[in-house]
This record gives sequence, structure tokens and C-alpha cells, in this order.
Amino acid sequence: MEVASDEVFKALADQSRRQLLDALNERNGQSLRELCAGLDMSRQAVSKHLAVLEAAGVIRVARHGREKLHYLDSGPITAIAERWINRYHRHRARVLADLKYALEGSVTDTEFVYTTYIRTTPEELWRALHDPEFTGAYWGVTFASDWTVGAAMTWKEKGAVLADPEQHVLVYEPCRRLSYTWHTFTSAWAAATGIDDETLNRLAVEPRSIVTFDLEPAEDGVVKLTVIHGRLDPNGILRDMISGGWPRLLAALKTLLETGRALTATT
Repeated sequence: MEVASDEVFKALADQSRRQLLDALNERNGQSLRELCAGLDMSRQAVSKHLAVLEAAGVIRVARHGREKLHYLDSGPITAIAERWINRYHRHRARVLADLKYALEGSVTDTEFVYTTYIRTTPEELWRALHDPEFTGAYWGVTFASDWTVGAAMTWKEKGAVLADPEQHVLVYEPCRRLSYTWHTFTSAWAAATGIDDETLNRLAVEPRSIVTFDLEPAEDGVVKLTVIHGRLDPNGILRDMISGGWPRLLAALKTLLETGRALTATT
């Protein structure tokens, strides 16, 4: 069920609730007892704040034995951040953008890391990460590969076919981990995606990066997905491009798996 953005804004407006989100961002999957221990709030107050956050969809609750564990779900924050950032100038939405990245992911000089929680099965998520039927629906990209370690990968995006000996599979552990080298920046790809010559030339001299997907089953039919895009040039432009692209892409993936709605992300 899609949660109205008003509920998300309301949930984020309270400092205590933001503290709870910070706590879950530092260590996800905490019980009510654990959250109370780290905050100067009564158990009843923490419980009420968690109920508001759960109603807004920014946390998910799953049972583990007798305890309920609370997990940060940044999907609704991504949705409202992208809506308002795209509608207004970015500098006027800087506070919202900072909150978005603080909760969802981190960018270092050479690595971008993003974690989300998707209500699906590991098998279905695994298929969605490389099956053309899925990737074409939410990404607008399809892959051709034998999907064995060392196998070549051919990318196809908006009619541009990207093939290169350095595009290959690094890790293929079904339902656990998938890793491969990023595609080659060609003139055909630039023309198909609207990339100007100056940007293409700057991308072309950067080292080839690597993307890794880690899948970890959580409780109650939820799968934790962590994306690590590494080996980035700290002085390059790809790092900034993917830090905005991955949140949109994974929000589209989450929407497809949870609702069946195909919302192709702009890469």
C-alpha cells in the first residue's frame, strides 16, 4: 500500500522519531528494549513513536521469537525526496536531500553504499536483479550473459548495445551475492541516453567500476538488499551520477516487486 507523503513528513517532523531512525540506521533490526536503552525516553513513548513511523512506512516490523524487530525502510523517504528535489531547485531542498542520504546510503571517495528492504522472496529479488523481463521493466536495461564467474556481459539500453571484454561477472552466488564490472561508456550509449560529449569524455577516462548486490533474508517476508558501487574515481563524475541514480533505480525495483507496478527509473 502506498503511503501518503503527508504521513512521512509528519513522521520525520518529530526529533524523537528522527533519533529512532538514526538508531536504526546505525544498527538495523533492533527490538523495543534495545531502542529504549539507547534513548532518554520511556518505553511507552518509544512504542508510540515507532507506531507512527510504521504507519508512515519508514520502518518495518518483523517478529523474531517473542520479540519484534524494527527495520529502517527508506523507500517512502526516497519517493518524497525525489518528488520535491525534482520539482524545485536542489539547493532549496538541501535539508531533505541530506536527510535522504543520511538514512539511506553513504558516499565515500571511492564507494557508494545503499541499503533497502523489500517485501519479497530472495528468489524473486535475485531474478529481478538480472532477468531481462524484470530489469527492462524497472531499469530500462537488459543483460545477456551465461551468468557464471568470468562470463562476459552485454548490456542493452535504449537500443544501444554495450559489449566489451572487460564487462564480466565477478561473483554469482544465487540468492546471496551478485557482482559484476560496470558497462563501457561508448558514443552509442551516450547518444541513446542523452549524455553530452564533454560528459562522455570525462567518464571514458575513469577506471571501470564494480557493482555488488548483497541479499540477506530478514523476518516476515522481507529481504535486505545492499548495493555497493565501488572502485570509483574520487575526482571523477560517475560517483556523483550514481549517488543520485541508484536511489531512484532501487525505488523502482521495490515498487515493481511489492506492487507489480513497472516504474522505469531514469538512469
